[in-house]
Amino acid sequence: MTKLSTIRGFAWQLPGSLASKPVRAVLKWQLVVTIAMAVAAAFWLGIEGAISALLGGLVMMIAGGVYAAMTGGNKVRSAGDTLRALVRAEASKIGLIVLQLWVVLTAYAAVVPTVFIGTFVVAVLIYPIALLIRD
Repeated sequence: MTKLSTIRGFAWQLPGSLASKPVRAVLKWQLVVTIAMAVAAAFWLGIEGAISALLGGLVMMIAGGVYAAMTGGNKVRSAGDTLRALVRAEASKIGLIVLQLWVVLTAYAAVVPTVFIGTFVVAVLIYPIALLIRD
């Protein structure tokens, strides 16, 4: 088995719903927009702007990935189980977003807040696209 086939085999066995087409599409678009905003920020504000944009997009991509992993693949038996799983995943996503925003804003002294928050907001607005994509 080659290394490439091992990597592909792992990618198709991602936990939860990370392997679903809508989630992959949303994460891909969030990554594309984050990189585009980082390139634009690099031209206008330098490396600090680019890093801020990358961090802003990554906050939402990581939180969205955790949400997808927590909601997908669960064998729920009732509506109550489904609701509990969704509430738990949403609470984890929100908590992770708050934690990541706090860590970046306190730990990275050179952060450009407008670029960081702007890229984060754009990534948040891309997330509902998953509802429009069929599996």
